[in-house]
Amino acid sequence: MNFRITLRLKLALVALTLLALPWVGYRYVQEMEGFLLEAQQQALLATARAVATALHERPQLMRVKPAQNDAARRAAEDSLRQAAERADRSGQPVVVEEIGRESVMSEQQSVAEISAILRGLERSTARIWVVNRELKLLALAGSLKPQLPAENAGGEGAARLWRDILARIVPRPDEDFDEALDEDVLAAGREITRALLGAPATRVRNSADGRAVIVSAAHPIWSRDNVVGAVVVEETTHSILSVRSQALERLLLTTIVVFALAAAVLLGFATRLSNRIRRLRDEAESAVDAHGRLKRLTAGSQAGDEIGDLSRSFSAVLAKLAQHHGYLESLAGRLSHELRTPIAVVRSSLENLRLEQDPAQARVYLERAEEGLARLSKILTRMSEASRLEQSLSSEARERFDLAAVVAECVNGYRLAYPQQAFALQAPAQALAVEGSPDLFAQLLDKLVANAVDFGRAGSPIRIELARIGDACRLAVINAGPPIPDEVHGRLFESMISARSERGGSEPHLGLGLYIARLIAEFHGGSIAAANLPDGSGVAVRLTFPLAPG
Repeated sequence: MNFRITLRLKLALVALTLLALPWVGYRYVQEMEGFLLEAQQQALLATARAVATALHERPQLMRVKPAQNDAARRAAEDSLRQAAERADRSGQPVVVEEIGRESVMSEQQSVAEISAILRGLERSTARIWVVNRELKLLALAGSLKPQLPAENAGGEGAARLWRDILARIVPRPDEDFDEALDEDVLAAGREITRALLGAPATRVRNSADGRAVIVSAAHPIWSRDNVVGAVVVEETTHSILSVRSQALERLLLTTIVVFALAAAVLLGFATRLSNRIRRLRDEAESAVDAHGRLKRLTAGSQAGDEIGDLSRSFSAVLAKLAQHHGYLESLAGRLSHELRTPIAVVRSSLENLRLEQDPAQARVYLERAEEGLARLSKILTRMSEASRLEQSLSSEARERFDLAAVVAECVNGYRLAYPQQAFALQAPAQALAVEGSPDLFAQLLDKLVANAVDFGRAGSPIRIELARIGDACRLAVINAGPPIPDEVHGRLFESMISARSERGGSEPHLGLGLYIARLIAEFHGGSIAAANLPDGSGVAVRLTFPLAPG
């Protein structure tokens, strides 16, 4: 089974290039996610800086026992409770030393002040905690989980089904994760270590259960030139992941819609294109029968695209082929008509010559037979004249000659050759230099004049006009007589086209004279055309030739 690559398949493969659009969009979303993560780190660092600024130059706050009454922050409470138990066993009360001349704060006042600072900067999805240089957790505020209830993701019908499909393709962030502090967060946290060394720092890590990504920023707390603690602000990347998921969902939805529309348009275009090509194929197959004969002509398409051009060209080729085929079909009758007369003359002359005893009468029959043979020779000569001329034109030498002198000489010869026909010549006095062959040009003029004599009206002169027009010259051969028939008006200079009626005559006519004239005109770089006179009294054949430079 042969696999065929049809137009539809090719256009479908072209449509696959549209898949580059979602890839570019995905890369853009990834870059946007990186920018948002960097912006989030800077925002958390600014928050940590604000809290640390409120705690600068207050070292007594770094040594108090923090109070936490939020049941959701068990990890922080356990750490603070253990610190309090160790202080009780040591028997040393937790107090804050006097700095300068300020009075000593009570423990409750310090805790209240720290709690107020943290609550003032607390955010719904951020967690803020404070540690001292001994990596002891002193205070904790906020939560990494959103406090607002989750939006209702329900729905009915197609909307819910579509949302479930998108959730499988583009996962959304999980709000159910463990937000408790890991055991190694304080001990191994790079951002805390750098903050206690005096440099702000950020860090990205996973939650304890790996379901969330936590971004933390730490800023040092200064007391004069010493670092007495650090403020750490944490937040999950859920907001960024939500934006990314929404962007990917829109990208996926847009890609599906665009790809579906593009596929539908390309499929429709391919179907229409295939139908037009198939219709053109069917017309080509039905135009010619199994024996190579034209059954009917096709009408060219009016479309302005390449297939329309191909259809019109194919229709024109079939029309020309039909004309040529018609001529070939009539050629047998034309040759039979042209050959029948000289053959009959030769046969009858030979028969009479065989029976005739009188030498004088026998000589008459012999002359008639010779005339018939001469006519047969002319027919054969004219049949091969065009082909010989086409071959000789490619090797014909060009020379510079005076066209006005050649035309004047030819007209003088026509007056001798056609004594019963009058000729009127109108030519300029100055020379008209043309590059080409004077012999071929004389042959061209012979064809035109012979045609004008055959169709000319008796008593009306044949006018031959030659004039210069800019850098060109124009030659016209005008005769009074019947107009050109409409059926051959545009094909008069084609091969084997004749406008003559089936009438007798001593000269054979195969429709090659004007075709030869066109070949010679084109050899000289000119053009030839025939048209009826405006009043319908005759025909004018006009030729235009470029003059030789210089």
